[in-house]
Formats: sequence, C-alpha cells, structure tokens
Amino acid sequence: MSTRLLNRKLDRAFEHMDVDGSGSIGREDLLGLGARILVGFGESPTSPAGSRLEQGFEGIWRTLAAEIDADGDRAISAEEFRAGMTSAFVEGDRFDAVFGPAAEAVAWLCDPDGDGVVGPDEFWVMMAAFGTSREDVTAAFQRLDGDGDGAVSVGELVEATRQFYTSADPDVAGNWLFGPL
Repeated sequence: MSTRLLNRKLDRAFEHMDVDGSGSIGREDLLGLGARILVGFGESPTSPAGSRLEQGFEGIWRTLAAEIDADGDRAISAEEFRAGMTSAFVEGDRFDAVFGPAAEAVAWLCDPDGDGVVGPDEFWVMMAAFGTSREDVTAAFQRLDGDGDGAVSVGELVEATRQFYTSADPDVAGNWLFGPL
C-alpha cells in the first residue's frame, strides 16, 4: 500500500475517533462516537443493539490502549495511531478480532428493519455521527452501492469497513467508506 494512501486513510480514521478534537484519542472519544451513532438511530445504550455497539467500541479502546498507546498516557496521538494501526491492522491480521464486532454492530444499527440492507438515509445517519459531510456521504454511498440498486448490504458495509482499515488495493470500494480520500 502506498504510504500516502495509508496515511490519508489512517488520518481520516483518527479524525473520526478524536471526537473532542483534542489531538488525541481517549476512551471517552470512542464511547462518545458510539453514543452519537446510538442517538442518530434513536437507540438506547441499554438495548441489545446499543449494548453490542458499546461493547464493540469498548473492545476497540482496550486494544488500542494496550497495544498502540506507546507512552502509556491513556491518550493515543496521531503518530501512535498511525504506527500502531499499521503494524496491527494493515500489516497484521487483527481487524476481525478487534474492529469486527463494532463494525458489525454499527452496520446492523443501519438496518433497523432487519432486512439485511442499508439504504442511503440510514447510511447518512451513520456517517453524520462520524462527521462526514453530506457530499462525501453521497459519493461514498454511490461507490459502495456497486450494483446501483440503491442499497448496500450489511455484509458489504462490514467488508467496506475492513477494506478501509486493511486493504492495500487503492481501487477497492471500501477506501470510499467516508468519501473520497
């Protein structure tokens, strides 16, 4: 993977996770991101879906704090994030174990009727929680909806998330998960 593409993807992910804009990611940032997603979908954190999402984000935090927080200050800098994410998730094979549960929980929240597909309105609600602009959301959805049927399956959304964090292929649709890089 080109270093430029990797850095752009990881910088975008860091911006999403740094909810308070402090320049570092802490536990409150990740839980705050999860809370924004739950609020967007009108889901209670104590519901089964809400609990699943919170557990997924808590799991991400525990792993990031243990493996990426190089100086042990419980705040992950952009530099720590890039280095740690590259070794653990781009070069390593840790996505399914660490990010997978949260990615699946978010994708299923985007499918409130349980039919296995996510429409553009649900996709927008999710992306708004990540701070993605309407223009970028539209571009992302069009790219992820490869067959043009106006929907993305829950599985495709999880796979797009995996591709965003791990793929070395600059042409995969998942690189567009949060809009153009």
